[in-house]
Amino acid sequence: MMISNSATPGVYYERVDATAPGIAALRTDVAGFVGIAARGPLHTAVPVQSWRQFEAYCGSFTGAGYLAYAVRAFFENGGRRCWVVRVASEAAATAQALFSTKTAPRWVVQAISPGVWGNDLTVELRETNRAQTVTDPPYSIPEYATVITTSGFSRAMLVRLTQKVETQNTAETQYKVISDVDAVAKRLLWVHPDPVARLPYDAPLHGFDPNRPILVESVEYTLIVREAGRLRQVYEKLSLVPEHSRYGPAALPPLPDRRDLKALQLPAAPEPISLAEYSQETAKPTCTDIEPLDIPVAPPVALAGGADGLALLIAGDFIGEAVSPFDSDTVKALKQRGLGALEEIDEVAMVAIPDIHIQPQQPPVIAPLPPCIPDPCLEGPPAQAIPTAPDLGDLPPRFSEQDVYRVQAALIEHCERLRNRIALLDAPFATARNDALGSGSVRAWRQRFDTSFAAFYYPWLRVVDPLRTPSALTRDIPPSGHVAGQYAQSDFQVGVYKTPANSPLGWTQDVTVSVDDPVHGLLNADGINIIRAFPGRGIRIFGARTVSSDPDWRFVNVRRLLLMIEKAIAVAIQWAVFEPNNVFTRAKLNLVLTSFLLALWQNGALAGASREEAFFVKCDEENNPPGERDRGRMVADVGVAPSQPFEFVVLRVGRTDNEFEITESAAGPWQSRR
Repeated sequence: MMISNSATPGVYYERVDATAPGIAALRTDVAGFVGIAARGPLHTAVPVQSWRQFEAYCGSFTGAGYLAYAVRAFFENGGRRCWVVRVASEAAATAQALFSTKTAPRWVVQAISPGVWGNDLTVELRETNRAQTVTDPPYSIPEYATVITTSGFSRAMLVRLTQKVETQNTAETQYKVISDVDAVAKRLLWVHPDPVARLPYDAPLHGFDPNRPILVESVEYTLIVREAGRLRQVYEKLSLVPEHSRYGPAALPPLPDRRDLKALQLPAAPEPISLAEYSQETAKPTCTDIEPLDIPVAPPVALAGGADGLALLIAGDFIGEAVSPFDSDTVKALKQRGLGALEEIDEVAMVAIPDIHIQPQQPPVIAPLPPCIPDPCLEGPPAQAIPTAPDLGDLPPRFSEQDVYRVQAALIEHCERLRNRIALLDAPFATARNDALGSGSVRAWRQRFDTSFAAFYYPWLRVVDPLRTPSALTRDIPPSGHVAGQYAQSDFQVGVYKTPANSPLGWTQDVTVSVDDPVHGLLNADGINIIRAFPGRGIRIFGARTVSSDPDWRFVNVRRLLLMIEKAIAVAIQWAVFEPNNVFTRAKLNLVLTSFLLALWQNGALAGASREEAFFVKCDEENNPPGERDRGRMVADVGVAPSQPFEFVVLRVGRTDNEFEITESAAGPWQSRR
């Protein structure tokens, strides 16, 4: 808008935008998974946008959990973004190693996350002296030292001072922290002239002959990290001085806190270790003298003490506890375990907990490669890294049907309370096998639930196992990862109103139970979505029903469409709060709601030959009488007619005038015609 001098008579043009912000459809393809992983932060939601990123932060496949299989299946079937939460019991521990000075412990090196994977890490510490110089006459006085060059030296750098004692054929050595560098006068200051800028280590230099040269060397450290014998990372120029820009614990930041991960774009790979200052109170050291680290005589040093904490895993670790407003931050963090960590992630639109069905199996032990025998005719063959066998952790228990039901019921309650996501339920392991009970066991399990915020899928899927052994090349896994990927692919290709079914599934070999047409019809009527293998068409999800008994909420796409509409409207009309409750505000609200629903209808999300048949918006004097306005309320009634899928298509073949006539007709969304 242009502001003119209104004191001058005339006509002025001012542009005022009277329209309200529009409503945009929200993203509905983001999945949330809770389960067991080889590594990664515990009970913290981590955003993942590719399978390689999941491997970097949470490790690869493990016989102790299905989480890696579910995430891989999600991305293989069209998923692009998900949030993963790694669970473990309180027995989980982080591997660590300690580096000390000659008098006290100083640095603690820890694996970036708990687990036995940290026991495979080794660290090697090396002292480096990148900057060296010699004092120049006049050599040194207590407050500073004049040197030949100050190149490479900086404030708060630890240096070693060495002066030979000719009479005793020895050398005097001291360690000092540079307070400042005067490059013009070529001086290294031990005491800063400005008292405000002084460091805690500032002190005059004593104990040297001021008339003889002194060798000045910078003291820095290089940390080399290997995992299972393979080089992972090299950290250079690490300093012992907390005020230095390359202070060790500051140069290796740990994984961000769960509160920082909500809108964080993670780098391609995390740091393998974190470095912390050793202290019982986890506080910064307050000593005035800095001692060098005592380099181990036989490097490298192996990290130890890591534990997965899976043997003591219980159902409560998957779902957490309800948080009270009066809980402290510590108690709140303990309660927000597993599923509770996903409550603050608003973009999640579907959630699954495949590892409550875990059937743990010990991964195969890979024999180490035979040692390489160098050719005696070659001089100085390069040293080769010999990979070591990984440390195998404990396995989780097999959970009972009571535990499985408790977790799935909590998952449904989680979705019903937040009203912005849907639960993907896997059939229990016992029902997913072709046992003597047939379909009776899965039907009995399905009858435990009645909600439109969940969908139930049967049977399990058989995939090629990357951990395969000569006796088992495949592994049976819950289908929720494949289903979530199909949801995401359908949302991207068409929209949330498209039924996520009847598309071939990727990264799958077979189903655990073959379902024929009669059994399929029986299970479909119960709201069980069947995954079938069709000759020549691959393996497909052939069902799109919720577990609700209400016919209005029978289909998954209807529930998900309404969830998206409700959330999009709630987010987009926040501007209306505290606006005047008058005809202009109601008209603007009516306009934005109508425009949003009109776009959905034009894209095919809503049924009806006309907009009047597809939706209505009412926000006028009739549903906002004076009594409602006096209470500070404004009511907008919105009704939509979501499009429902045709589950049955009938081909009628008949004879007319000595010819056959074939017509295609829809049999209705819920009835089959023969």
